[in-house]
Amino acid sequence: PARCAGCGQIGELFCPACLAQVQPVPQPVCLRCGRPVANVGRCEGCTAGQFHVSAIRAAAVYADPLAQVIHRFKYEGRAELHGPLGELLAGYWRGRVVTVDLVIAVPLHPKRLAERGFNQADLLATVLCRQVGLPCLQPGVLCRTRETQQQMLLGPVERRANVQDAFNWQGPPLGGCKALLIDDVATTGSTLEACAQALLAAGAGKVWALTVARALGG
Repeated sequence: PARCAGCGQIGELFCPACLAQVQPVPQPVCLRCGRPVANVGRCEGCTAGQFHVSAIRAAAVYADPLAQVIHRFKYEGRAELHGPLGELLAGYWRGRVVTVDLVIAVPLHPKRLAERGFNQADLLATVLCRQVGLPCLQPGVLCRTRETQQQMLLGPVERRANVQDAFNWQGPPLGGCKALLIDDVATTGSTLEACAQALLAAGAGKVWALTVARALGG
């Protein structure tokens, strides 16, 4: 039987009691990185720098029980959790005024994909696109061309270096398309930035990113 990945209760994959504890990201947020800020606008880090992703948004804060559900989804082989997690993405997207031409999942390296058995971002993107009617790009066009360390093991500076030039677009020119990147968690945004760099180099006009959760810690 289905068992809640948050509390272990039998009945549903993500029970109503645990879902009720999911925290939306406090408003207002930085217009670029999506972290909470005191005043509407860009945070200090995003005002000073230049970025490839125009805006990063998340459906919720990376905190338990959601953090535990995502961990079990990715690292304990519970692929079926893409359903309720993808629904969180869809719920956030409904009512947004932004329109996009392509939805692209952050890819895994083939070796990591073989180890895990699935790309969690692909599964999340499929649920989102099916529920809200967005065009989802088939996997394999945006590729991770070199193996990298797991980002969760690294600090901010190491994260940026780890994924630098790790992605490559292998499809036709994007011709000014507006693209939406999908991943499970945004922490420093380094992976999303590296993906967006490859998309812009292929001709994308603008790149946004949406994740299930946003880490707000150090």
